[in-house]
Amino acid sequence: MTGFDPVGLEVRWDRLAAATDEAASTMLRTAFSTIIRESNDYTVVLMDRRGRTMAESRAGIPGFAALMSSLTSLVLHRFPAEQWQDGDAVITNDPWIATGHLPDIAMLAPVFHRGALVAFTGTAAHSPDIGGTPSLGATDLMSEGLLIPPVRLFRGGRVEQGVKDLLLANVRLAGELWGDLEAQAAAHAVCRRRAREFLEDFGEDDFAEFACQVHAMTETAMRTAIRELPDGVYRAGVDADGVEGHPTHIECAVTIDGGDIGIDYTGSSPQVPFSTNSTLNYTRAYSVYPLKILLDPATRTNWGSYRAITVTAPEGTIVNPRFPAPVVARHLTGHLLSCAIYRALAPVLPDRVIADSGGAPALRVRFAGVDDAGRPFAQMLFANAGMGASKEQDGLSATAFPTNSGSGSVEAMEVASPLRFVRKELREGSGGRGRRRGGLGQDVEVHNPTSRPVQLVLLGDRERHPALGIDGGGPGATAQAVLDTGERVPLKSISQLAPGASVVISFPGGGGYGEPEAGR
Repeated sequence: MTGFDPVGLEVRWDRLAAATDEAASTMLRTAFSTIIRESNDYTVVLMDRRGRTMAESRAGIPGFAALMSSLTSLVLHRFPAEQWQDGDAVITNDPWIATGHLPDIAMLAPVFHRGALVAFTGTAAHSPDIGGTPSLGATDLMSEGLLIPPVRLFRGGRVEQGVKDLLLANVRLAGELWGDLEAQAAAHAVCRRRAREFLEDFGEDDFAEFACQVHAMTETAMRTAIRELPDGVYRAGVDADGVEGHPTHIECAVTIDGGDIGIDYTGSSPQVPFSTNSTLNYTRAYSVYPLKILLDPATRTNWGSYRAITVTAPEGTIVNPRFPAPVVARHLTGHLLSCAIYRALAPVLPDRVIADSGGAPALRVRFAGVDDAGRPFAQMLFANAGMGASKEQDGLSATAFPTNSGSGSVEAMEVASPLRFVRKELREGSGGRGRRRGGLGQDVEVHNPTSRPVQLVLLGDRERHPALGIDGGGPGATAQAVLDTGERVPLKSISQLAPGASVVISFPGGGGYGEPEAGR
């Protein structure tokens, strides 16, 4: 780290972060599906030549960004650096190396400067369709859709037609899928151009020195924050509904040792023949991100932020399943990890942890069918529950955590499908009582105005296990889905929304913090 200039480093880092943000905006403006452009289910990163993230887009899903380095490292074993050409792009959705389930397609592309490979750009985005049946009914990965091992989609700027044909032949919404992949490619083009301009403007041949300095900065910041905590082993357990006959238990031990921190999930539930399994890379991503924002919220994030953290889990457990376990609803397990980690650290960080959030795990609802004109559609409802309260303030209402997905515009969903959203409002009384009240969930009523049934897929939890409070705070309200006939729909199910029928999905509230005071 010769000639270290902290001010200059911050200026350069901010410029690269702006490049990833611009690339993300390009993806949002050009994406075909509402999942990307309305619900922010994506990430964009810029990495050094070894695949270590230097800058990450400031919107999108932080957990995705946390695993792009390990993904790129594995891809580089299959496609070594010397085999890449300018204009290449490799894609994969392998849950054991990418973002944990098949609907998310990751894309990696090289950045060349003056004929030399100097960096990689990376994106990941939730596809509107990957084939299969996205439900908890699948008992192995192959039932959930098309598995894409790392393959080149573009070679030297030209589409690999055979790969494209294979992809589009296995999905129902081929136009939307390809449109979103082209949107990802457009984001890479912007990020690549800005990276080259960066090197030209600062008179640098590559990113080697910058990456070394920025990774050292983020690693030092995280290790300094860890050293402020007393050494020891802190434990907690979290229970969730799971699947009938297979309740989910997360057992978490957090070990603090100087500037290192380890998270061990030994004792968690065994893997199940249902889609709630969380691959280890997804488990790792949703462990390190909650720690990052708890311990070092002020420093921007990159590969160096995670070097001090290790995550382990026995193979064959629900947080580290063996291939080919089904995983499409892996968030129903992975999102719970933040609750376990915060509960474990509550004795040493009572002023900073939050109570359980109703959106941990998130409740997702998929509507699919054919409109009266014969056009197929599929829409995923991303609406948010209440966050847990902290010692200092009430929990945020209808706010995603630990993911960063947006609720999206119901008007945009109505344009893209025949569905009609009758109401979308805060759910009064759903936040857990306490000195600080948990955040409110919301009620969303959806109507099927067509003459055909619409498939209704619910992927949720907290039907029986609410978000719990901390330090005497009360639990939030549980989640539920109720048809206009009064019939309750299980939160892990596939059913039909009949012509003219409506369903109200009630998102849970967050847990409260502290013993309730009068009137709270």
